[in-house]
This record gives sequence, C-alpha cells and structure tokens, in this order.
Amino acid sequence: MTATGRIALVTGAGTGIGRAVALALSAAGYSLAVTGRRVEPLEQLAREASGEVLVAPSDLTDPASVDALFGAVKERFGRLDVLFNNAGVNAPPVNIEDLAFEQWKAVIDTNVTGVFLCTRAAFRLMKDQSPRGGRIINNGSISADRPRPNSAPYTASKHAVLGLTKSTALDGRKYDIACGQIDIGNTETPMAAKMKSGVLQPDLSTKIEPTFDVRHVADAVVHMAGLPLDTNILQMTIMATKMPLIGRG
Repeated sequence: MTATGRIALVTGAGTGIGRAVALALSAAGYSLAVTGRRVEPLEQLAREASGEVLVAPSDLTDPASVDALFGAVKERFGRLDVLFNNAGVNAPPVNIEDLAFEQWKAVIDTNVTGVFLCTRAAFRLMKDQSPRGGRIINNGSISADRPRPNSAPYTASKHAVLGLTKSTALDGRKYDIACGQIDIGNTETPMAAKMKSGVLQPDLSTKIEPTFDVRHVADAVVHMAGLPLDTNILQMTIMATKMPLIGRG
C-alpha cells in the first residue's frame, strides 16, 4: 500500500529511530517534513528519501519554534496526515541524589513539553483541514511501563508521554484525530550501543542485552500510520525477544 498525497512529519529525524522511520514513510509514498536541531543530518536524509522532503530544523522546547515548524508544513503541503513524535533525550545514569536540576529539566523539556507542543500544533492544523483529522504516533519506551536503574528523568518523561497519548486519543475523537504510542525496547541505534558492552540491571549486576534491527520499528510505525482513522493501535510494544524485560518486576 502506498500513501501518495499523504504528508508525514517526523521529529528527531536526523538519526536513529527517527531517520529509519522517515525513510520508511518516504518509501511508502508519504511526502515528508523532517525536523531536528542539526540541519546536516536532515539534509542527508532528504537526499536519500524517495520523494518530496521539507527540511525544517527546530527547537521543540520553544513554542515559537514549534509554531514556525508547523507553519512551514502548512505552507508547503497545505495539510498534515501523520505526526511521529520521536525526538527525545536522556540524562546520565547517575544516582538520583547526584542528578543536576538542569539534567532533569533538559529531559522533561524535550521528551514531555516537546511532545505537548507538537501535539497542540498538530491539533490546530488537523482539525481544520479538509479532509479533517490525522494521526499522531508517540515514541514511548519500555520505560513508560517500568524503569531501569538510575533512570528517573527518562522514566518519568515516558510515563508522562503515555498519559499524553491516552489524553490525546480521547480528546482527538471529536476532530477525527487518532493517537497511539509505540514502546520500543533495545532496537539497534547509537543510543542503544551500550547494550553490547553491558548495562546495569535491577539486581545491580551488569549484563549484555540483545538488540534488534531498527527497520522493524520503522515497519511498525508505517503500519500504524497507514490505518484508517476509525482504527487505532493505542499502544504497541516492540522489543528484542530475549531482552530481560518480562520478569523484570
């Protein structure tokens, strides 16, 4: 199935999951808007994509920057069908008593406030376009359900994203806006490189954990994006089969 004529916006599109999803959406026929803080990886992505791409760097923690981003999408394409709220950051894995306020705030500002600002802007665009409506897909995490050691900012942010997903799914009904979340465990990206050298476990041991190919995440997001608006995947978990999640608590 192709999506010729449909428009998708991917945040954090320059690397990792965002990059893989953007390229998969492009291959499926979507025209793209891609954003991130650095223009160079976005421009490289645009060169590799199959179709039309709007490169629009932005700061998702800044309301004015987010509004400008969505204004550029509207000006270029006239509408938005899919928003993939992917951009996210983490903090150093330190004991909570050693965590700096600035490190906490940086994670919450990007992972929670950034998702809210993009969702708000998407609502304003999607509810008034014709045909009305669209789909928002949030990148959650296994951490939306249970934490790793020394992960308070990231875990708190992903629990908050799950609440935003559910509220958005409810509040979007009257505008034909669907919202779902994909929770990802140990896909092979630079952010997960530490899994191969060993990560701290709840019992304070250190173990190597398995990873899986990011293309499977991309395929899952394309599937979610392609559903008709009367059908929604509210929450999907995709993970390395043998990662130590089941039985973790």
